[in-house]
Amino acid sequence: MTEAPRLDRQVCFALYSASRAATAVYRPMLEELGLTYPQYLVMLVLWENEPRGVKEVGEELGLDSGTLSPLLKRLEALGMVERRRSGEDERRVAIHLTSAGRALSSRATGIPKHLADAAGLSADELEQLRATLAKLTAALHGPH
Repeated sequence: MTEAPRLDRQVCFALYSASRAATAVYRPMLEELGLTYPQYLVMLVLWENEPRGVKEVGEELGLDSGTLSPLLKRLEALGMVERRRSGEDERRVAIHLTSAGRALSSRATGIPKHLADAAGLSADELEQLRATLAKLTAALHGPH
């Protein structure tokens, strides 16, 4: 007789639980910045390279326009970003950081270290975990 699946042996549940726990650790720091976790992810993309197209940001974060548009509207209302239509192609909207959005980057620099400290993992262990998760994500997005 085959043993029934157990919750504590499911990779999907371990990923889900770890994601919720990490987000909970980030929450107080993000509240100080005035950002939600999804808004923080958008800001990370823009801090790396801006301006970025709305479609490009959505693809990088795996978000559809129905999810991304309200995030961008809220960030714009907070004075962190500006959305501008391209002069060459009216259909293309680029997201630009404002000076306040750029300045927020320096206040967010300690967030990854805080997670590492809370997790009790070394920088090497966290990097190995990140690499394994990236490999898993790429494989699951591939052809099946």
